[in-house]
Parts: sequence; C-alpha cells; structure tokens
Amino acid sequence: MAYSEDYRKRAVEYYHEGNTQAEVKAVFKISPSTLRDWEARLEAGCLKPNYPKDRKKRKLPTDELLRYVEENPDAFLWEIGMHFGCSHQAVSKALIKHDITLKKRYCATRSDAKASEDNSKKKQLKFLHQSSFM
Repeated sequence: MAYSEDYRKRAVEYYHEGNTQAEVKAVFKISPSTLRDWEARLEAGCLKPNYPKDRKKRKLPTDELLRYVEENPDAFLWEIGMHFGCSHQAVSKALIKHDITLKKRYCATRSDAKASEDNSKKKQLKFLHQSSFM
C-alpha cells in the first residue's frame, strides 16, 4: 500500500523545518532514501504514488483455462502460459488447485525392458569373469 500524498508532504515539510533524517525516520517510519525520493518529487511538483494504474489480472480465468486444457491436452505448461500471457509456474499452480497434472518429458527415456536386458548382460559377464578366476 502506498503512502498518501498528504503523509508524504507532511514528512518532507517536517524535514524542511530543520529536523534530521533520523528524526524523520523515527516519527514517520520511512527510510532516508524514501525521504530523498519524496523531496525530489516535491521539487518536480508531484508527490503522487507512481504505481501502475492499470494492472494485469493476477489470476487465470478458471473456465478458460480448463477449456484450453480440454481442447489441448498435449500442451506444455509454457505453451499454456504463452496463450494466457503468464508464466508456466502460474499455470502449474492454477492446475494443481483443480487437481490436474500435466507431466511431459522432453526427451525419450529408456524402457524398463531394455534396462533389465542390459542389467542381465552385465550380470552374466560378471559371473563369467568371476568363474574364470576359480
């Protein structure tokens, strides 16, 4: 929450009355850098807060998100994020709230059958190697 314009003006006036920055900090609970910023703004003629007036919606529209996931079940989280103009983390958190998980792998993984074949070959070679020493 931003400080009101009146509060800012009173803090700067209190400083200009001859009080130190430490006194201003103690009375108004602001840092010296904030006081300097407010002084510069007062000299420029505008003490209003400069936060953005038009903010983007922070939450994804639930019905649109669920519809998009239904229509595009193979979409990656980053693709969904690009569609809605947000990050993939935001999409992930929104989907988790609705008990939807989208798990994708970028590269192919070895199947369990092939891995077990490789392991059995290694065991056979190890057995043959051990039996040759006996």
